[in-house]
Amino acid sequence: MSQGGPGIELDTSLGYMLKAAASALHSAMEAVLRPLGMTITHYACLELLAQRPGLSNSELARGTFVTRQSMNVLLQALERQGLVVRPEQAPVGRVLPTELTDRGRRQLKVASAAVRRVEQDMLANLDTGEQAQMRRLLTTCIASLTEPPSSAP
Repeated sequence: MSQGGPGIELDTSLGYMLKAAASALHSAMEAVLRPLGMTITHYACLELLAQRPGLSNSELARGTFVTRQSMNVLLQALERQGLVVRPEQAPVGRVLPTELTDRGRRQLKVASAAVRRVEQDMLANLDTGEQAQMRRLLTTCIASLTEPPSSAP
């Protein structure tokens, strides 16, 4: 593509390849969640609440990569569907801790199985060592872009 110019080679650009992989994963997850009446954000919210009950709107928004406003709209919908509960008043400050209901746990169980199959399909051609290496490499890449650089002594 670049022919000596300032561009990047898309065929070998790791950033472009990561974006393509993320897009393919997103599409595959949407395909299995849509018949369940769920979005990826809906699923991620329930998964986070199962692992860390009592998270606030802001914590859920950060964990699902959406705005606080978008998460608030989603939580209101999940409450109406009987999948989550929040107290009428905050026990401390203004934070309303959110928890899954039994119905939310049941929906999550079905969705988690579907998402797990997608991930297994994605990793099917990698052995366990390659999968572990991929996790380490991705963790390093994420940290490189999100953590402040360490100062050398």
